[in-house]
Parts: sequence; structure tokens; C-alpha cells
Amino acid sequence: MPEQLIFAMEVILNGLMAGVLYALVALGFVLIYKASGIFNYAQGVMALFAAMTLVGIMNGQVPFAHLINATFGTHIHYFGWNVPALFAIILTMGVMVLLAWAVQRFVMRHLVGQEPIILFMATIGLAYFLEGVADLMWGSEIKTLDVGLPQGINLWIDETTYNIFDYGFFIDNLDIVATIIAALLVAALVAFSQYTKQGRAMRAVADDHQAALSVGISLNFIWVMVWSVAGFVALVAGIMWGTKSGVQFSLSLIALKALPVLMLGGFTSIPGAIVGGLIIGVGEKLFEFAIGPMVGGATENWFAYVLALIFLVFRPQGLFGEKIIERV
Repeated sequence: MPEQLIFAMEVILNGLMAGVLYALVALGFVLIYKASGIFNYAQGVMALFAAMTLVGIMNGQVPFAHLINATFGTHIHYFGWNVPALFAIILTMGVMVLLAWAVQRFVMRHLVGQEPIILFMATIGLAYFLEGVADLMWGSEIKTLDVGLPQGINLWIDETTYNIFDYGFFIDNLDIVATIIAALLVAALVAFSQYTKQGRAMRAVADDHQAALSVGISLNFIWVMVWSVAGFVALVAGIMWGTKSGVQFSLSLIALKALPVLMLGGFTSIPGAIVGGLIIGVGEKLFEFAIGPMVGGATENWFAYVLALIFLVFRPQGLFGEKIIERV
């Protein structure tokens, strides 16, 4: 087997793993859009906020320590204990549920029936607000996140295993774990959306807020529920990306890579988010592998957006999105 073919297989596998991480972020967008028709610009910042909160809890850091010390002249930054990873994840999920309640209570309930652009602008404001709160709570320095997930390079084919022409290819162990977790998460979300009473109510709210209210569906409950689930997805994505590249404010920019994923898969499709993520992940890796050397590299920065633009021209609803037909 030629060395180039082995390397191409490695590129494809690593692209699939990267695509799963993109899809994790895209799932949060899809969930909120299906429930409320809102494109949640804040989803990437929610992943950042969840990851920073998790690190802060695990390290026993005092929230708003810099603000407290500047106000009262103290020098307290840590409680003096470390919290186990599992317990810290549970506490962080509680924080995300509380955040979901606050978003519904102070923002969304006042915007029922408003135009989509108004709701979108509200999520932009929410994104910058959360980013500022995260900075005040936990500080802006780069943080290391370790919840016990396996990391490091895994050699799948070498002379001690299959001995395929003395070539081998490598996969990050964290990407393997992320793939398994994402697959389980997607299966659970699809089952929840299609086969539970709350999932059907979520779809009814997405179709028409006022009609859902008229048949007794509580918008308050549905929105708290869906923002909580999106917060959980953001937490999982934050753990994966934070473990992989560190918890820093650039983490919120992963939301931008989720946009082409949504355009390919469709804004209303949970399976579409996964398929779109895999296409983007594999596509950008293969494009960089095949075309990158000819154009000076760095094609991963723009390939996804060019592909999304092509889809917008020829199939704007995406691969799995609902085609809307309006009759006049």
C-alpha cells in the first residue's frame, strides 16, 4: 500500500473526528432553532462559558475574585480545595440550567411573537454579555482542562500489529472518545425529539408560538428545557475542545465553523448537523492535503465557507432541511 494512500486514510479519519467536534456545536444551534425559530449566535460563547466554569469549579477558584479583591482590597483567589471532575461537571450542568432559566426569564419571555431578526439580535447581545461575565468570573488567562479523558496519539497500524508495508497512521485518542460520546448524544437527542411528549411540544412551539400557547403548551417550560439541553451540548463541546486546545476566549469562535455545518445539514435537522459536520471535517482535511501545498496552505480557514456558499446557491435548505414553499 503506497505511503500516500496511508496518509490519505489518516487525513480522512482525523477529518471525521474533527467533524464530530464541529457537529457537537452545531447541535446546540439546531436544538434552539427547532424549539423557537431562533438562530442562537451565543452557542459558541455558551461552550466557552461552560468550559471556563468547569475549570473554575475543579480548581476551587472563587467566582468574581478579581472584582471582589478590587472592591474590598482582599487577596482571595481560591477556596483551597479541588473538586473531582465528575462532581464539577454536575455542578457546571446546574449552572447551565440556571443560565437557561435566566435567559428565558429575563430575555425570551419578553420577545414572544417578535420578528426573527429581533430574536437574533438578542442572542448577539447575550453572547457578548456571557463573554464579559465569564471574564469577570474566572479571568481571561488560558486554562488547562483535564477531566480524565484519554489523550495522546494512538498508532493504529504499525509493524507490531498489521505490518502493512511498514507504514502507519495516527489518531488522537481524544478524538476517538469525542466520536463515541457524540454518537451517543445524537442518538439520545433524536429519540427525545421524535418519541417524547416534550420533543413533540418542542416542534409545535417552533412552528407557531401563539398556536402552541392556545393548546396549552407552556412556552416558559419548553424554552427553559431546550436552552438547558443546548447548555448541556455546549458543556460537552466545551469539554472536548477545551481538553484539546485549552480553555481560552478563542474557543467561542468554534461557533463560526458550525455555521457552514448548519448550511450543509439544514438548520432544523439533528442528523443533518452530524452529516454536515463530517462533510466539513473530512472535506477541509482532504482539501488541505491535496490542494493546500499548491496554493501555499491554510485552506482549512476558508474551505468550509466556500462549500457553504455553493450550497446556499444550489440548495439553500441544506441536505436535510425543510424546503419552505410559500403560496400567494
